[in-house]
Amino acid sequence: MKNVVFDLGAVLLSWEPVSLVHAVLAPHTPTAQAAHALAREMFHHEDWLGFDRGTHSLEDAIGRMALRLSLPAERLSTTLAPMGERLEPIAVTIELLAELRARRDAGEALRLYYLSNMPVPYARVLEQRHAFFDWFDGGIFSGDVRMIKPQPGIYELLAVRYGLQAAETVFIDDSAANVLAARSLGWQAIHCEAPSALPAQLAPYLPVRSTLSTSKPSERA
Repeated sequence: MKNVVFDLGAVLLSWEPVSLVHAVLAPHTPTAQAAHALAREMFHHEDWLGFDRGTHSLEDAIGRMALRLSLPAERLSTTLAPMGERLEPIAVTIELLAELRARRDAGEALRLYYLSNMPVPYARVLEQRHAFFDWFDGGIFSGDVRMIKPQPGIYELLAVRYGLQAAETVFIDDSAANVLAARSLGWQAIHCEAPSALPAQLAPYLPVRSTLSTSKPSERA
């Protein structure tokens, strides 16, 4: 049995924080370098990670972020509140997921899961908007369990909940830190830096597809 565990943001769903920050906070991001720096300060700080983890609300996260970074709270709220509606599927990886689903449903030894750092409000919207969540055999959103990647506990919870064996599990994430955490637990893992490359990256980890022989028996004289 091969278990394939997908991250969501920047793997199955579009997530481009630098572009987002540059578009909505232009006065604070006069250069590309400034946009990268501000995106890190916004989304890799405990202000946001606590929202991901489910330990404080979006309003609290925005208030902390606005105060710490001298950003307009109303602008942040207008941008971040509807984020669940803004995250759109990435066609190439959704097609890959659909192919894996078809292979599983045809009897191959495959199971499909997701493991995502996703706040509860966004998670509920995504579940309602995207039918592909029904294709998974299970999954965990960080906000529902109050843990986030790369904490080992959230990986271990997924494994226990669904009976995943480390050697049979391959994990896909756009974050190098999250990939390293999975490998430290014995999982195989792929660092997805370009969704278009993922089908080729994943192929070596999948079960070999059986094919029926088309050769004909030799005719008797």
